[in-house]
Amino acid sequence: MFDIKVLIDEPVKQVATIQAVAAIEAIIQPQDVWGYQTIIELLAQDSIDLLVVYQIDKVVGYCLYQVVFEQAEILRIGTHPDYQRQGIASRIFAGLNKALKANQVESLLLEVRADNTAAIALYEQQGLAVIHTRKGYYQIPHRPAIDALIMQRIYV
Repeated sequence: MFDIKVLIDEPVKQVATIQAVAAIEAIIQPQDVWGYQTIIELLAQDSIDLLVVYQIDKVVGYCLYQVVFEQAEILRIGTHPDYQRQGIASRIFAGLNKALKANQVESLLLEVRADNTAAIALYEQQGLAVIHTRKGYYQIPHRPAIDALIMQRIYV
């Protein structure tokens, strides 16, 4: 059983949760990891929130997102590799969509690497469509540059 929550306000649980999110980040985003301190600094901004998926007390997925006026942007989203392909990301999107609609958000944006076909398929399943391509955005040493796709979902 998985449970989704907005970041808990209890300081001890908050520290442990953010540490767990940073640990997942280190596994799934090794070239561009956002560590504990970066996440703390982002969450200090009023416009940024964190949704977390738990299995019992273990963090298995997360979504760091920002809402500015009527537009939202997913800054980071991830699932621990041991829990991928179990519907965690779909649960994250269900929770996120509910929160965004409650806040009268009109559109949701995110950026994804053009070679991340699994993520693109998930995002398309969630109603997002490519609206722009940033050519050669991701630069990796000794490899060809990879495009970034900007995807958007409109809430009606």
